[in-house]
Amino acid sequence: MELKGAVALVTGGKEGIGRAIAEALIAQGGRVTITGRHEEALRATADEIGAGSIVGDVGDEADAKRTVAEVIREHGRLDILVNNAGYGIFKPLVDTSLEELEAIYRTNVFGPFLMAREAARHFIERGSGEIINIASTSALRGSATRTAYGSTKFALRGMTECWRDELRRHNVRVMLVNPSEVMTEFATKAGSPREPSEKKLRPKEIADAIIGALKVDSRGFVPEFSVFATNPF
Repeated sequence: MELKGAVALVTGGKEGIGRAIAEALIAQGGRVTITGRHEEALRATADEIGAGSIVGDVGDEADAKRTVAEVIREHGRLDILVNNAGYGIFKPLVDTSLEELEAIYRTNVFGPFLMAREAARHFIERGSGEIINIASTSALRGSATRTAYGSTKFALRGMTECWRDELRRHNVRVMLVNPSEVMTEFATKAGSPREPSEKKLRPKEIADAIIGALKVDSRGFVPEFSVFATNPF
């Protein structure tokens, strides 16, 4: 697709992978809005990168509806939705509470569902659109301490496959991206801090891969791809 002038909405865009994706789309000439729950940090990022911003919680139905509607009202349309908002909890099964599990599903699963549903209604009416879901290599293989986080990414991968089959007849492309370990604050916030390493991925690598997938002519698309560090050891 042509990214110059494209209208994009990136959830969880104030830092990390979300910010890098927003910056990459802006560099291509896109008109980008980022979302997040923390107003001050969100506004600061938006000002720094030249994006619009909408404060809201993707896991709240009213916020999801309002966010998509505001972007369409401001720009007249929406072309690209990037479902990036999410967080991790890395704990053994026996130490994971029901409240923690419910909370992470609210953001990592219900959030993309709500945002995609609202965007899809617009995309179907227009006969085109792009949905990019940011999952994880944890969606490909379960591992210890990933009951909460990993299962949300398995769920997102499953929803992506359903949406892809349902929406492609409306010329809507639905893609899944599985980043491997990326040097952001994600792991530290999840309770599993990592030592900085020049060999690990940076958010820019994920953003560059997404730009490449979006630039594929709209008659075809990349359904799913993973991004690994070449030699992280």
